[in-house]
Amino acid sequence: MTNDSTLCPDVLVIGLGAMGSATAYQLAKRGAKVIGIDQFRPPHAYGSTHGETRITRQGIGEGRQFVPLALRSHELWREIERETGRKLLTQCGGLIVARAGRASHMHEQSDFFGDTVRAAREFGVAHELLSVADIEARYPQLALDGDETGYFEPGAGYLAPEACVSAQLELAVRHGATLHNGERVLAIRNERGQTVVQTDQRTYTPGTTIVSAGPWLPGLLPQFAPKLVVRRQVLYWFETASDARYGANEFPIFIWHWGSGPDDVFYGFPQVDGDAGAHAIKIATEQCETSTTPEQVNRDVAPEEIATMFEQHIRGRLRGVGARCVKASTCLYTNAPSANFLIDRLPDAPDVIVVSACSGHGFKHSAAIGEAVATMAMTGEKPESLRPFSIKYSFLVSDLFAFPFACCRGTDRYGFTY
Repeated sequence: MTNDSTLCPDVLVIGLGAMGSATAYQLAKRGAKVIGIDQFRPPHAYGSTHGETRITRQGIGEGRQFVPLALRSHELWREIERETGRKLLTQCGGLIVARAGRASHMHEQSDFFGDTVRAAREFGVAHELLSVADIEARYPQLALDGDETGYFEPGAGYLAPEACVSAQLELAVRHGATLHNGERVLAIRNERGQTVVQTDQRTYTPGTTIVSAGPWLPGLLPQFAPKLVVRRQVLYWFETASDARYGANEFPIFIWHWGSGPDDVFYGFPQVDGDAGAHAIKIATEQCETSTTPEQVNRDVAPEEIATMFEQHIRGRLRGVGARCVKASTCLYTNAPSANFLIDRLPDAPDVIVVSACSGHGFKHSAAIGEAVATMAMTGEKPESLRPFSIKYSFLVSDLFAFPFACCRGTDRYGFTY
């Protein structure tokens, strides 16, 4: 049922979410023989790339190394919109609120607000700094305490993740890629210097293997398991009053540091035309307490979680938002140390490129990452934009790769089961 081009593609992309769909599209666009495989039918709701909206911004408080990816991604999203006719990016503006002179924690940064401002200034990202009076005049939906400061970025907004994935997979197929949905990887192994990928349906011996499997990465490449942590996240859609002004034409995406502790922050979106209806807004927090796996995660959201979210973050802060949660769902973050990205070739299997973890803030950058990874796969050279995300910067290489490359269940030479 297969021929040489099917079994031996130039590039095999494992996982077709944010990073995999972007990479498959960019590779196919360049003329590579690409096969993409996914155990589900993307876009789906089991990993990290769903939930109707994802924040995008270009003043990146997680670090200046991310800004070029964000800038390029915005260009690519508009190109993809023109090619497919799909609406992907809504630039409703973005507001970050913090207590003046106090810590603002997010994605392992303790001065997220200040780092955002510095990144915007360095790269020429249009922005304004707002006083309390400015914020209240512009966004009366927010009930402030009086000592806040604001950063407003007019070009920020939100992406439609499911549409982004679908659009890029559509373009990948248009350019000649082959997609195998419903196909599960059983093992990635090295046989005499050649990476072999065994699935539940066939065997592949690709020229290059790209593993963009998100929360499934620690299971596919167990040498990463000690360093990568998968976290369960909960997304909430709370009901808004019929006269509340939360539409995208009058309300931005926001990140609100209402206190100075690591848990004193939440973020949200304007109303969108989604499953929750016209009178609801999506709100969430960063949840980093419990590790899990895609197979073990609790995908149900308990009433106690909803009540805690509302009482801790929403009550008294968002005018016109009620305690009724009309929809809730879970997703998964795969976190690397210091909330960095991991995009690199394996030191002992250079025909394998890992494109994960993205530590809960990767979607906004995914279009540019896919473009850069495609260049890396086809030329052998790592683009400058990806150099900060190498294994040696993200981990201690000697610790991570102390045992030979293999991805099959067994025990390494130190006695760790994988």
